[in-house]
Amino acid sequence: MLEPPRPVRRLEVITGAGGRRRWSADEKARILEEAMAPGAIVSEVARRNGMSPQHLFTWRRQAKREADDSPLAFTPVVVAPDGPQPTPAACREAVIEIVVAGAVIRVPRGIDGATLALVLHALKSLR
Repeated sequence: MLEPPRPVRRLEVITGAGGRRRWSADEKARILEEAMAPGAIVSEVARRNGMSPQHLFTWRRQAKREADDSPLAFTPVVVAPDGPQPTPAACREAVIEIVVAGAVIRVPRGIDGATLALVLHALKSLR
């Protein structure tokens, strides 16, 4: 059964943004950089910055999606000198050798561009 109403001693009225916080682009970039650093623990970064880990995970997901949508950037290329070089038998047919984060991809003559793109995309997802 319902209790009879009691008089209220104190009443607070909260006005404003209701707990929402606005982050400047510089603040957001700084927090994201801290959260995406190797070995960073997102919940600790969020706690230090007065936000929920879920909010920071959303920012990270958006940043990664935007990075994947960015156009291709230039990559430095090292051209090996011509001449005889000792190579294993499996490498003699390779025309291009791509080294990324310790992985070596040898691209043979006549490879399908779509296949190479799939291999590079798979390598990128492992990093």
